[in-house]
Amino acid sequence: MFAYLEFVPLFTAFFVAVILLIVMTPFAHQLGLVDHPSARKQHNGMVPLTGGVAIFGAVLITSILTDVWFKNGSLFFTASFFIILLGMLDDKFDLSAKGRLMCQFGVAAIMAWAAQNYITSLGNIFGFGDTSFGLFGYFFTLICVVGVINAFNMIDGIDGLAGGMSLIVLLAVVFLLLMSNNGNAIMAPMMIIAAIVPFMAFNLSWKGFKGNKIFMGDSGSMFVGLTIVWLMVDFTQGPEAAMRPMTAVWIIGLPLMDMAAIMYRRAKKGQSVLKPDRQHLHNIFMRAGFSSRRSLAAILLMGLCFSAIGILCELYQVPEFIMFWGFIVSLIVYSLVIQNIWTILRFVRGKRKVAP
Repeated sequence: MFAYLEFVPLFTAFFVAVILLIVMTPFAHQLGLVDHPSARKQHNGMVPLTGGVAIFGAVLITSILTDVWFKNGSLFFTASFFIILLGMLDDKFDLSAKGRLMCQFGVAAIMAWAAQNYITSLGNIFGFGDTSFGLFGYFFTLICVVGVINAFNMIDGIDGLAGGMSLIVLLAVVFLLLMSNNGNAIMAPMMIIAAIVPFMAFNLSWKGFKGNKIFMGDSGSMFVGLTIVWLMVDFTQGPEAAMRPMTAVWIIGLPLMDMAAIMYRRAKKGQSVLKPDRQHLHNIFMRAGFSSRRSLAAILLMGLCFSAIGILCELYQVPEFIMFWGFIVSLIVYSLVIQNIWTILRFVRGKRKVAP
């Protein structure tokens, strides 16, 4: 009987998400929370941007109904409410990058200062002993939180990508919690997973869900980014940490690398690092001839590989300094490949013309 009761929050999150995804659609059109096709956004018709709101609502309602809460749950949902509100305003009014960034730092401050969920140590990443921050850990956490929020916001460009990447990361977290005998903490990430799955069904138009396409919106991509970084910090800090900090970095490695490569490329061209463009990883795959679904599969496979590396390094206790420098080398290689991708593709394809 107890085993069945453990699944109640998951079923609740799933079905509440389904209901909210359906009932919010007409409100999305009334409030103008819809995505219009443009040169940068290629899709048919006006698509509701309420996926993230539904996921957040499902998790919140499930927590209230089943009494399953995140650590510092009230502050988590407070921060999440503000990030959802920010995303909705951005979806509707296209806020300035600087204004959006300031609000994200405010949300990060709720996590670091109010909830006291902040980074105190990065472990032995240089090989000379533990890298501790002290009070500077608060400020470092703000940067990390805003970075992860924007990493997941930036990677959300084709159907299923932000949701799929979130599922990979959260499942990796659940696996490591179980392997580290922290199974009592898996319900929080599992509730998020249960709420994301029905969104994926609508977003990817799975059988039975066609004709009801819904996008996650900035509210959704920023919410899952905040949720993931909240959990990562919580599970990597303190004497009872379920994983090491560098393990968490590898698990979310692809979104971080893609964001870093994009920002470096924009800065190199003298552009604002926050200015949107069509140079993201999914854009590159599609302009190289991949369909949307094949691009999705390829990128999720890459994300799965990064998460698998983090998991294996954690299970076999690979020294943290090796993980750190391995990640830095991977980041450099990734950036160089992305910068020279069209030259590389022309060479691989026998110098046939490839669209730059």
